Amino acid sequence: MISRTLLVSRLTVSYDGSPFAGWAVQPGERTVEGELAAALATVLREPVELTAAGRTDRGVHALGQVVSYTGPLPALRSVNAVLPPEIAVLAAEAAPPGFSARHDARSRSYRYRVLARRQPSPFERGRALWYPYRIDEAALHACAAALPGRHDFTAFTPAGGYHRHFERHVLHAGWERRGDVLELSIEADSFLRQMNRVLVGTMLEVANGRRDVEQFASLLQGCPRPDAGRTAPAHGLYLASVRY
Repeated sequence: MISRTLLVSRLTVSYDGSPFAGWAVQPGERTVEGELAAALATVLREPVELTAAGRTDRGVHALGQVVSYTGPLPALRSVNAVLPPEIAVLAAEAAPPGFSARHDARSRSYRYRVLARRQPSPFERGRALWYPYRIDEAALHACAAALPGRHDFTAFTPAGGYHRHFERHVLHAGWERRGDVLELSIEADSFLRQMNRVLVGTMLEVANGRRDVEQFASLLQGCPRPDAGRTAPAHGLYLASVRY
């Protein structure tokens, strides 16, 4: 019989990041990790230490965050009953001993949503970046086409951060229009802090004519952060899924 201490649980979690100071526990802040850990401790009657596939920043949402911990599985109805309405556990399953939602992940997929029309939408408020300016969609597609492969993304993360290596392997990137919303889908082995948001902010500058596709592509060679564009707001970004 496997020791109870070796039981590893794997959860798939969705959340609206708007009211939270990001995933990770921070003193004096309301976080997704803090709320989920408290709910699990209530249901399981013991504390658990959580590991997430992606440590999302303040205001970033998740459709399919993956979380692991050593301990028994919760009953979905019970844990969702004590979670705040902005967080839901979608699935709970046993994982192999030693499984880590973070270290065993082969890739992560994100989406960024842009409401591309003149008028705002009350239904997309806090869910997509409202961008009422000119957009050359062909330029967006050209920028996305430059991303697959291994590149140095130094230009797309804040300078002076905690990263020591800046190369990442992008497996897929592409824009798709869904009605009035333009959505970037991107999958990579891992991501730098704010990488997707700076990519989107820079691509929108290309689509608006403030820089060209060739300039965007040149940034993938390890240029400094000031050479890239603005950081797009957090509320348009979603951790979509994790592949193992």
